[in-house]
Amino acid sequence: MSTEFAVVRSGRPVGAEERAAILAAPGFGQYFTDHMASATWTVDGGWAGHRVGPLEPFQLHPSAAVLHYAQEIFEGLKAYRHGDGSVWLFRPEANARRFAQSARRLDLPVLPEEDFIASCATLVEVDEPWVPVPAGEESLYLRPFMFASEAFLGVRSAARVEYAVIASPAGPYFESGVTGVTLWVSSTYARASEGGTGAAKCGGNYAGSLAAQREAAEHGCDQVLYLDSAGKGNLEESGTMNLLLITSDGHLVTPELGTILAGVTRDTLLTLADQHGLTPIERSVNIDELRTGVADGTFVEAFAAGTAAVVTPITGFKGEARQGDTGHAGDTGHAGHAGDSARYYELTVGDGTPGRKTVELREHVLDIQYGRTEDPHGWLHRVC
Repeated sequence: MSTEFAVVRSGRPVGAEERAAILAAPGFGQYFTDHMASATWTVDGGWAGHRVGPLEPFQLHPSAAVLHYAQEIFEGLKAYRHGDGSVWLFRPEANARRFAQSARRLDLPVLPEEDFIASCATLVEVDEPWVPVPAGEESLYLRPFMFASEAFLGVRSAARVEYAVIASPAGPYFESGVTGVTLWVSSTYARASEGGTGAAKCGGNYAGSLAAQREAAEHGCDQVLYLDSAGKGNLEESGTMNLLLITSDGHLVTPELGTILAGVTRDTLLTLADQHGLTPIERSVNIDELRTGVADGTFVEAFAAGTAAVVTPITGFKGEARQGDTGHAGDTGHAGHAGDSARYYELTVGDGTPGRKTVELREHVLDIQYGRTEDPHGWLHRVC
């Protein structure tokens, strides 16, 4: 049975007129609702102080463990308003399970799954006016997180930890329609290694991705695609999303779990695949297989999956050729800066536009989330 999150309402909520102006153009992660959920764990007392109260800053000692040793995890999920005005969470139990798994990997206390769901649901219920009425793909994004707040210097697990959930209205990820992105296949940076924190959703993984994302941008790409750290050339995931590929013979292929994040959207798409004539397969895909497969038409579509954009079509890949690489059939272009002597390969997926199955899968997920089609899997959790 979940612990009740007591509600203490803000005495200074954002006014209706100002809130309406924000909801008309919320962007992503720019504005926040009036309240936050919170609880505190101590080694002696366990979890306590469950409440939803006014959004307010944390007060941390300069020696707070999270600032020095990065003992921190987070999650991301959304609340959706349906056509009848009701508000629903999508698969919060999956996020709760992953949050618990991340906590174990970072040696943080495990928040009971039912408390995770209760904290999110109570916050959404209190801040229900902040859930947008969707003109397109607007929603309320929730960010549960946990961090070590004990004041000390020393490499050990903290004896005091804070848990919180904040909420931010989110506009459509693709404001001008669904378009394709190009990924830079990094040969410089790796995201994770066997036994590392790749399967945990922790801030350090994302901090380590920033230089790789900058490298991608310098080569004219929208995001990075990582290869395994062991040097085998196996694809892992992009900087913020899981990778999926569609083959000409109807397979939906994605790298297996282990050093990558177990994406909730990834799992959703694998579950829905058969309804779209696709057979889901989790297996290693080597960069050489990708290059050959895109060039000869074996891989006909590619996309990335995550909470923010649901599905992002991938229309191209670029990367640095290895020494002695003679290229692959269909490789084109010598990207890079003027004067560069290194050779770069460039691949176009299909005809360079978002694939048909990719768009169908994306719409299917959205239709479930917004209550426009049946939810036979019981993924929706009604809040109010």
